[in-house]
Amino acid sequence: MEVTILGCRGSTPATGAAFDRYGGDTSSVAVAHDGRPPTLVLDAGTGLHRLTDVLSGRPFRGAILLSHLHWDHTHGLPFAPAVDNEEADVDLYLPAQGDDPLELLSRAIGPPHFPITPDRLRGRWRFHSLEPGRHRLAGFDVLAADVAHKGGRTFGYRLSDGAASAAYIPDYWQCSAEGEPSELVRGVELLLHDSQHLDVELEAKGFLGHSSVEYAVALAAHNGVKRLGLFHHDPARTDVEIDAIVASIDGRGVEISAAAAGLRYRL
Repeated sequence: MEVTILGCRGSTPATGAAFDRYGGDTSSVAVAHDGRPPTLVLDAGTGLHRLTDVLSGRPFRGAILLSHLHWDHTHGLPFAPAVDNEEADVDLYLPAQGDDPLELLSRAIGPPHFPITPDRLRGRWRFHSLEPGRHRLAGFDVLAADVAHKGGRTFGYRLSDGAASAAYIPDYWQCSAEGEPSELVRGVELLLHDSQHLDVELEAKGFLGHSSVEYAVALAAHNGVKRLGLFHHDPARTDVEIDAIVASIDGRGVEISAAAAGLRYRL
C-alpha cells in the first residue's frame, strides 16, 4: 500500500514561505496498491488538486471517502483537474446522516455559495451515503466507524490491502466523553491522526473539537501502531514550529513524523 499526503493542514489553508515544507493545503490523502495509480482518496480538502500530479495528468477513477462535511475536507472538489475531468469516474461516499448525499454536499457547494453543485463536475459521478461497518471499496477493505468531532457526523477509517493496514482519523475531539477509536487503530502500520493542538493549548482551544500531539502519540503507543503521521496541523503552525514539536516528542516506541504535502508512506 502507498499512502500519499496531498494536504494536511487543518481548518483553513495557510500561505507563505513559513508553511512551504509541510504545506498549506487542507486534508486530502491518496491511497494506492503498490505500483499502481491511486484508486482511493480520503477527504477532498484543497490538497485534492495535487492528485493531478500524482496521476501524471491522468483522470481519477476510483472512490473518494469523506470523513465529514466541514469546509476544509470538501472544498477541493471543484478545483482538482483529476476529478473534474470528462474521463473521471468517481464514487463519492460520505457518512450517512439522513438526507440525500448530493443534497448535503450541495448546501455548501452550490448557489448561492458556489456557482455549481457537485453533480455538475465533469465525468461520471455517483454520490453515496456510507454506514458504519466493513466495506469493500476501490480494491481495499475499509472499516468505517463514528468518531467524536463537533459539528456533524464524522467517520474515521481503517484500510487494508491484505498485506498492510492504515488508519485515518483527521479530526477527533479528545475532550469528548466518547471512547477512544481503538478498533480503527490497533496494530496498524500507519496512523494519520488529528494533531492540531498541544496539551498546553487545550484549555483555550479544546472546544473546537480537535486533538493534541501528545494524545495522538499516546493513542498510537497504547495500540501498537508502528508509524504515526501527525496530521491536520494548526493553520498558524509554521514549519519551524512543527520541526520543534517532532524533535521534542518521546515516541514511546512509535516512529513519529509530521505529515507533509507530497510525503509518501510505503507500507
